[in-house]
Amino acid sequence: MSVAQPTDGGRLLVGRGASSTSHPGAWQLPGGTMEPTRTGVALDAECLRRHAARELVEEVGHVVASEDLELWTVTRGHHGSVGVHFRAPARPADALTEQYARLVAAETAQGRTPELDRIAFIRSPAELGGTCVNVLPVLAARHAVGMSS
Repeated sequence: MSVAQPTDGGRLLVGRGASSTSHPGAWQLPGGTMEPTRTGVALDAECLRRHAARELVEEVGHVVASEDLELWTVTRGHHGSVGVHFRAPARPADALTEQYARLVAAETAQGRTPELDRIAFIRSPAELGGTCVNVLPVLAARHAVGMSS
């Protein structure tokens, strides 16, 4: 699951996975894998939305209310995995950069490595000059189409 975090300038926030992550050095949207829920607990859109909001805080330091995330799209990965992607309200890139810098400082002060070792704001993955997770080009293209309409 991931969160498409647009900027008010029409760009899309992406992060590069730290060496300790499942995709080290790969650019991706903020997000993560969700473990199966306890027996009897529904895995519904609201549960996924709350998890996505937590991932945005953990990886970027940006707090957004789960109800402000809209279900954006669903993808299927190369190995049959399903990706659920939410879209957050647009925010200024400077504010997101400041929140990320505060997160990195706090994580480092506690002896932890942030999950994303870098963030960038893109219109296309071609701007990154590096590897990206397989679904990022599709999601970035979807974002670009949405911004032009």
